[in-house]
Amino acid sequence: SALSILANLTHVICAFGRDERRVDSRTIYVGHRPCPATDTFIPPKFCDNRIVSSKYTVWNFLPKNLFEQFRRIANFYFLIIFLVQVIVDTPTSPVTSGLPLFFVITVTAIKQGYEDWLRHKADNEVNKYLVTVLEDGRRARKESEKIKVGDVVEVVEDETFPCDLILLQSSREDETCFVTTASLDGESNHKTHYTVPDTEKGLESLSATVECEQPQPDLYKFVGRIRFVTFFSLCVVSLRSLGPENLLLKGATLKNTQKIYGVAVYSGMETKMALNYQGKSQKRSVVEKSINAFLLVYLCILVSKALVCTTLKYVWQSQPGQEEPWYNQKTQKEKDANLYLNMFTDFLSFMVLFNFIIPVSMYVTVEMQKFLGSFFISWDKDFFDPEIQEGALVNTSDLNEELGQVEYVFTDKTGTLTQNSMEFIECCIDGFQYKNRDSSTELDGFCVTDGPEEEELFLRALCLCHTVQVKESTELRGFIASSPDEVALVKGAMKYGFTFLGMESKNMRVMNRDKDVETYELLHVLNFDPVRRRMSVIVRSKCGDIMLFCKGADSSIFPRVRQEEVDRISMHVERNATEGYRTLCVAYKLLSSEEYAQADAGLREARLALDDREEKLMAVYNQVETGMSLIGATAVEDRLQEEAAETMEALQRAGMKVWSTCYACRLFQRGTELLELTVRTLEDGGRRREERLHEVLSAFSFSPRSWTSAKQDYGFIIDGATLSLVFNSSPDSSHYKSLFLQICQNCTTVLCCRMAPLQKAQIVNMVKNSKGSPITLSIGDGANDVSMILEAHIGIGIKGKEGRQAVRNSDYAIPKLKHLKKLLLGHGHLYYVRIAHLVQYFFYKNLCFILPQFLYQFFCGSSQQPLYDAAYLTMYNICFTSMPILAYSLLEQHICMEVLMSNATLYRDVAKNAMLRWSPFLYWTLLGVYQGLLFFFGVRFLFSNPALQDNGQVFGNWSYGTIVFTVLVFTVTLKLAMDTRHWTWINHFVIWGSLAFYMFFSFFWGGIIWPFLRQQRLYFVFANMLRSVSAWLVIILLILLSLLPEILLLVLRKPRWPHSRQVRYTHI
Repeated sequence: SALSILANLTHVICAFGRDERRVDSRTIYVGHRPCPATDTFIPPKFCDNRIVSSKYTVWNFLPKNLFEQFRRIANFYFLIIFLVQVIVDTPTSPVTSGLPLFFVITVTAIKQGYEDWLRHKADNEVNKYLVTVLEDGRRARKESEKIKVGDVVEVVEDETFPCDLILLQSSREDETCFVTTASLDGESNHKTHYTVPDTEKGLESLSATVECEQPQPDLYKFVGRIRFVTFFSLCVVSLRSLGPENLLLKGATLKNTQKIYGVAVYSGMETKMALNYQGKSQKRSVVEKSINAFLLVYLCILVSKALVCTTLKYVWQSQPGQEEPWYNQKTQKEKDANLYLNMFTDFLSFMVLFNFIIPVSMYVTVEMQKFLGSFFISWDKDFFDPEIQEGALVNTSDLNEELGQVEYVFTDKTGTLTQNSMEFIECCIDGFQYKNRDSSTELDGFCVTDGPEEEELFLRALCLCHTVQVKESTELRGFIASSPDEVALVKGAMKYGFTFLGMESKNMRVMNRDKDVETYELLHVLNFDPVRRRMSVIVRSKCGDIMLFCKGADSSIFPRVRQEEVDRISMHVERNATEGYRTLCVAYKLLSSEEYAQADAGLREARLALDDREEKLMAVYNQVETGMSLIGATAVEDRLQEEAAETMEALQRAGMKVWSTCYACRLFQRGTELLELTVRTLEDGGRRREERLHEVLSAFSFSPRSWTSAKQDYGFIIDGATLSLVFNSSPDSSHYKSLFLQICQNCTTVLCCRMAPLQKAQIVNMVKNSKGSPITLSIGDGANDVSMILEAHIGIGIKGKEGRQAVRNSDYAIPKLKHLKKLLLGHGHLYYVRIAHLVQYFFYKNLCFILPQFLYQFFCGSSQQPLYDAAYLTMYNICFTSMPILAYSLLEQHICMEVLMSNATLYRDVAKNAMLRWSPFLYWTLLGVYQGLLFFFGVRFLFSNPALQDNGQVFGNWSYGTIVFTVLVFTVTLKLAMDTRHWTWINHFVIWGSLAFYMFFSFFWGGIIWPFLRQQRLYFVFANMLRSVSAWLVIILLILLSLLPEILLLVLRKPRWPHSRQVRYTHI
């Protein structure tokens, strides 16, 4: 019976879907309506449509954030010290280490929590957006996050697609729709998508099943099929293939189409946009890594000091009468205590006593320096763009100094290097150059034009060989197309009198020079392909002639036309290409009825194929696109952004290697030898691509060319298809990667063509993790650049025309590419020098601070007696020496900004972490040791005669420590004053103000009896000390002797950089 046939048929279809799922595919029931059957329907489970880019939730923020922060060596160390101070009876209070640690953790948590709140807010804007869904034939509004796979969704003009959809119906008569994918691939031009053939007009009664591949990130690939089941007198099953032309991607925007209906196939984090999104990871600068390395060295010094003092204490106490002197009898509890436990406790006490060698306040200062320093980028008026009325934006202040360490720059092309605005420059017809409507210049003496007929044929080809659509409902004629250069060519034809009027039911209408309207029936479009590098149309004129018009790259067209035609045009093509224009050659062919019939049958059969569809179409294309006649060539310019070429040149002079997708921005200088690794070069050998890939890579890698030659620069060109072969998961993939990386690292510039978003991130990741871990920077303006921006050490977003996803996910955002020059060569250089000096200075001044405390233990029986008063221990890093270095790290300009911008090679002086290597670190450490020894033993020499006052009163141990501390504070502060090159009133105020504050505090602290202190060690100590002429003499003498090496270096050493004042005088 009909019912049993129907049930069996349905069972087969459903079973087919289950089999497909077992072979890595999915089955989707349109509108959640399975084929009528007696079987129980169990809907498949797919992920919901929520987008999640945030890192924390309310519940996991505290533990997750604390875990991440205590992964830092310094934070974990200070936590341990704080716990020791709480548990063990130590010479200093737990407040001295607990308070700064709490401040750092709190400030960092607030900053990271705020950034994640912004991400939550952006996610909610997307997830809570209202969309229209068809449910049981009725239109219902629901939030985007509630869309399920299989829902039929309605999208109206200028709305973005909430998930990946298969286009079922369109309001346009030609059953197409136009979309812009600016937020996906950075292209603002319109792309044409097609409805599934034979879709019923009534979606309420549609019964169909979609079978497609599982989610994968390639934006340009999609394989699937749809089965329609129609129930009338008989059950009819029709099968149609699905391709990328039927798939509407989440994030794309509907244009020039009133509304469409589509069925959801991928949702939420399984959409292609989400799969191309790289999760935001914690970025850490190279300076922070250097701090951790230096911290380990000082930690070893700290442990060594504690071990030495603990050992000496028990050696000294082992002597007769020293363990329990008459004036310090032990209690019974102390006598019963375990010896090894006492030794461990003493070791911890010494660790706490010398703990100040680890600069806890440095992390507070670094956080403040990064936060406050980021405002200088935002306030820089040179970054302000009057067109968009915006300046620079800092999303992550943690990486300011990293801007001065960039070695590789990865840049997008469209909208980043270029204005994304194509302009028709000139054309060449039969060897004659046409720049204006009324002028033609004969450049080749041997060529003869065929007159107006040849010109009109060329202009008809420009008006017909494209996929351009005329904008609707507009007073001025406008065009939309999948490629901006197609619009430029159509507009170029208009300059010479041929105007494309648009499509009417598969008919293309063209107005010629005589204002007559010509109509051509569009029979087939042979789409552009990166391997073919050309596209064609087959049209039929009113008189019945069938013509094929083809345009494409010269390397693709020339082999398919006669050689004498090539000779007349090749000179123009090469000249235009040299000048940086995008060149296309135009050819045509008159098809006989038999040739067209054969081509038509081959194209229809190939388009219905489910397996090897692309290969079969390629074979038909190659067969029909032979024996053509070359008409001419065009030159189109995608204009570079203002100062884009100069910016790229400056970055290269600064020692950076630039990887880009734009040829015409002076990346390749004259004399650069180009190495090409593209699909075209792999196809030349006629063998499998994998075999040819290994051959070409090996040829580039092991050829006798001198990579190290200073006279020869190399440039490398690669495309996305070839990169897929390099990065595939085959056993040879790692070998290919190493060869590929070796070639790239020896080239000054690498040009990448047609890269998918994830491929961009893969390239950045490969370079970032290569030997030496070079610092990488990625810059782009579209959502297709987000993965690359997140993968690099530094991500820069351009505030361009392609939405703000790149800006939101970047570390820094600038209005134009030209601002990158000042951001790196100016701000980046200065930020690195400032923070490198800050780090070295902190370790140095704390070594000067704690070394006398360590030496003092040799003269007090290793009894853990502090040399300095508790107030001095607490205030040294917080008040006395903190503000001068903070002001220095914010305001210092060892070279003025104008010189840094004009002399890009100065960037190389600080490259590769030059100021935080081990040799400068060793110099600062030796300087600290020298001054620490001088402080302690210089004052001890003074105390060889302790009667230093007029009345013969003897100075005590607190006077000793106070004199050492006074010399220390003045020396380290004056050392910073000597290092300062750019003086402002703020520098003067904080440097001399800090010294004055120390003097005032010491008088004030020791001049009053404080009721809350159980013992007041410094009562009138400082005042009495300054009454002694000998103390004054020693203080001044020790300060001069401590600074003597620096003074000699300053006088004798040749300046490393030009002084800012000298530069200003030179400019005057």
